[in-house]
Amino acid sequence: MFNKIFPPKKITLSNGKVVHQQRSQVPLIILFLVVCTVLSAQFTGFSFEVLFRRIHQFFVIIRQMIPPDWSSFPSVWNPLMDTIKMSLLGSMLGAFIALPVAVAASSNVTTSKVIIVFFKTLLSLMRTLPTLVSALIATFIFGLGLLAGTVAIMLFTISYVGKLLYEQIESVDMGAFEAMQSIGMTRVQAFRYAILPQVLPSYISTSLYCFEGNVRYAAILGLVGAGGIGLLINEGLGWRDYPAVGLIILVLIITVYVIERVSEYFRKKLI
Repeated sequence: MFNKIFPPKKITLSNGKVVHQQRSQVPLIILFLVVCTVLSAQFTGFSFEVLFRRIHQFFVIIRQMIPPDWSSFPSVWNPLMDTIKMSLLGSMLGAFIALPVAVAASSNVTTSKVIIVFFKTLLSLMRTLPTLVSALIATFIFGLGLLAGTVAIMLFTISYVGKLLYEQIESVDMGAFEAMQSIGMTRVQAFRYAILPQVLPSYISTSLYCFEGNVRYAAILGLVGAGGIGLLINEGLGWRDYPAVGLIILVLIITVYVIERVSEYFRKKLI
């Protein structure tokens, strides 16, 4: 049936011989994606009718946020600083911890397969846990406040930076590492002088990029009581105080933009 709908293309060579060109799999892939999309829409109850009928409510809320309530800015400043401090501390701690974890997970540096499998599995499990869920668990352990949010961001940073870093370590040139071991250096010393200089710029760049994202993630951790500016957003939406929410979102957008530009500047210097 598929051959009749999408017959293979025939090509005649210069010697008169006819060969069949390999059939493209694109139509089959498109058909598979269409079937998956239809089934997913049925399973999730997705409806274009409801989407188009209710989408205007989103713009109604946006219009209610304009103009922002500038009088509420003094109450936004401290939570905003808490969010930035929480993101910065969690990112720094996570990036520092990610380095030894990535080394332990690197198959070309660590000799024990048990350790390699353990840390790779640990990083995979940590990546599957959303930051919001991590913050929720942390609030039960450490209580409500910035500590829970910092721990959640730290765990995410470890999983993100650790995964990328051990892949970078496994792809480096091992010639210098082996040469330093041959002259009597330990594996730690050889890693320090042979591999670390190769991955250090990418490691710092990845950590900075992760910090950018963590500022955005930290903004919603207040939904589970992890502190920061997300708590104000949750309260504003709960009380339908949309002008105040508009100011919070505006301040957050400006803050994230400035942090991204500064981080991008330093990341370009590392390339």
